[in-house]
Amino acid sequence: MTTTIALSRPFDRTWVLGAIRQIEADFQRSSDTHLIPLPVPGFPGIDLYLKDESSHPTGSLKHRLARSLFLYALCNGWLREGSTVVEASSGSTAISEAYFARLIGLPFIAVMPAATSTEKVAAIEFQGGRCHLVEDAMAIYSESQRLAEEFGGHYMDQFTYAERATDWRSNNNIAESIFEQMRLERYPVPSWLISSAGTGGTVATLGRYVRYRARPTRVCAADPERSVFFDHYVSRAPGLCLQEGSRIEGIGRPRVEASFLPAVIDAMVQVPDVWSIAAMYELSARLGRTVGASTGTNLVATLACMAQMRANGEAGSVVTLLCDSGQRYGHTYYSEDWLERAGLNCPQERAAVAATLDSGEIAEALSASWRLAGELASAP
Repeated sequence: MTTTIALSRPFDRTWVLGAIRQIEADFQRSSDTHLIPLPVPGFPGIDLYLKDESSHPTGSLKHRLARSLFLYALCNGWLREGSTVVEASSGSTAISEAYFARLIGLPFIAVMPAATSTEKVAAIEFQGGRCHLVEDAMAIYSESQRLAEEFGGHYMDQFTYAERATDWRSNNNIAESIFEQMRLERYPVPSWLISSAGTGGTVATLGRYVRYRARPTRVCAADPERSVFFDHYVSRAPGLCLQEGSRIEGIGRPRVEASFLPAVIDAMVQVPDVWSIAAMYELSARLGRTVGASTGTNLVATLACMAQMRANGEAGSVVTLLCDSGQRYGHTYYSEDWLERAGLNCPQERAAVAATLDSGEIAEALSASWRLAGELASAP
């Protein structure tokens, strides 16, 4: 007697294929993000570019990740028609996932730290999602799993699946896009790619891609002060944990995440939050539009890479990420009252960042406060 096992009901398969088609159609409607050159007078012979991920339909770098996570979940059979999608997120990933959930007709719940900016909460709700706020940043994981089980849905778990859901070999991932856009520049192969780490998925994509394509490009990860990634990179200790979460939304983690792969990273910079905010303000002034604090973190780490190149007499290009717009942070990073309460007012630091960009000399206060590891450990 032959036993036939039905792996998927016909209407499930039809719905899944239709959902994948909707997501792919959305991708075809979207153009690539811009690569913006930024003049840096203090570093002649070194060209700096910003990959502007704020121009995605949901306004941040996390749009790429959310698309990949949904396709990964659909192709693995984890999502069904009517499934409730749950995610642990400090905001930007949740905004993007809410967008894709609404696109394919699924309810969405974001489990977020209570300190998440009100602008991000509003953006999630605008996309049709629901926000579930928790006081303890470490509780977002267990609470997400609990809600997924309660509603019979699926916990997307970006912190586990970010590095494996993204196709790092091709398919217009962010690394491939950068190299394609750099083809006609003065230095088409970047000396450094710099990205902050939230899940670690973007840094993993960059690191894997340059190895896969046999590029000499080095990859630097930027980390805020309330995060374990830098110390994990140095020690490889898996059990590192902090009781407080990052103040730079979207990056840094209080525990080591599965998607953070230190072996594909050539260097790391841990940036004090006050310098991230200072760089955010100075870069916003030079671009003529606001950026988020994680982009400030990226810029400070980029300065470390450029300083090493300058010290070594090396010409070339560096590319970092403009993660999102400052419009999402009107009640936090762009609020004088909030900065005062957080102890992050930074007029002196901002002046020092400006002087560094214009002179090429790293401000003494900055070099005394950042932490460098990997190939940057001996940088100025």
